Amino acid sequence: MDFAHADAINQAIRLLSLRHRARAAALLAPLGLHPGQEALLLELARTGPMIQAQLSEALGCEPPSVTLMTRKLEATGHIRREPAPFDKRASVVELTDSGRDLADRVRRVWRDLAEETVAGLPDETVAGLPDVLNALTANVDTRSRPRR
Repeated sequence: MDFAHADAINQAIRLLSLRHRARAAALLAPLGLHPGQEALLLELARTGPMIQAQLSEALGCEPPSVTLMTRKLEATGHIRREPAPFDKRASVVELTDSGRDLADRVRRVWRDLAEETVAGLPDETVAGLPDVLNALTANVDTRSRPRR
């Protein structure tokens, strides 16, 4: 691949990432959320209670980031943390009733953002996007392969 094509690909991915995150932030702000917190809420809504280490792995982020997010969401009453029965050093995180309600609102925002993002694309392209984007993510996921 020549540099011009490589640069076009990298710039497009970079700009999409920046603009998508900024748009998500704007849509999540009225809900009192910052980017990343919605993913935590949606993961708990999908899976149910889990320890913070599992949540960190599921979200693909560092444990200190999950700790900070859980503290903030706990302070607003959307989640609760309890010591894990099998390991008092670990915390089990679960949604509260307000957290479940907020997760429902986040789902609507997330759907709207996805529809806005793919507006004007053919249905076939939209249908294939998750596979393409997941493949791109796997290609650059440094957690799944040794560094060169």
